[in-house]
Amino acid sequence: MMVEGKNSFEILRNRIVGAQDTLPKRLAEAAGYVLANPDEIALGTTASIAKAAQVQPSTLVRLAHHLGYEGFSDLQQVFRERLMARASSYEERLSRLEAKASPGTFDGTVMHGFIDAARNSVDKLSAQVTDAEFAKVVTVLARARTIYLIARRRSYPLAAHLAYAFGKLGIRAIMVGSTNGIDEEIADMAQADDAAFICSFAPYASDTVDLAVRLHDRGVPIVSLTDSPLSPLAPLSKVWLEIAENDYAGFRSIAASMAIVSALPVAIAERRRHMQ
Repeated sequence: MMVEGKNSFEILRNRIVGAQDTLPKRLAEAAGYVLANPDEIALGTTASIAKAAQVQPSTLVRLAHHLGYEGFSDLQQVFRERLMARASSYEERLSRLEAKASPGTFDGTVMHGFIDAARNSVDKLSAQVTDAEFAKVVTVLARARTIYLIARRRSYPLAAHLAYAFGKLGIRAIMVGSTNGIDEEIADMAQADDAAFICSFAPYASDTVDLAVRLHDRGVPIVSLTDSPLSPLAPLSKVWLEIAENDYAGFRSIAASMAIVSALPVAIAERRRHMQ
């Protein structure tokens, strides 16, 4: 029997996350790679994906069967449909929005759509991030000599806000995002008594993950904001916070994430006052 709603990427993602603790080791490794590299799954062959994931092709087939698919190609189709949906241009998204709005109401419809998405994201935040988890993040960053900030693409405003707030509060921080291609050299200045704050959400910017691996290998404590236990940032992080943002018509909010990064500098500054 096929999985109900099997063509939904979100349903598939939730099933894999829920089954992670019960999957055999090799299937769990394959599942982790599949969710961390959705575009590669959509575009690759069974052989190339297996090679990249360092598993046998038969493992991918077994994973598909375990999740209720007839074969790996059926599972792969979910990722292809996701990629096609994400590939739609902003112009196409706007056209779909216009089609849904009544004449003369487009502006208000869009505004309230984004407000609702932001509200729903923030409303879920208290259940996603506990006081204890937030306190652990504050502890790691408050102890750091220098905080290295890494975020790309949609996540970039989060690091930019932190850089501004840290500067105002006298907390030493460095944004790793150079225009002259020396991000690795900047990251290599970090030491074990520093810390890195890294933000990335699916499909996970590859250069962000590469920098996270580099810092982890240097023994630099990493704190991350990400969206899944299977995120490639999770196993590299001393502490990580899972935040799932709502979207409106394919445009994803960062409201919940921004609430966290707005609170962090204030909490860190206060913690440091009591550490001195």
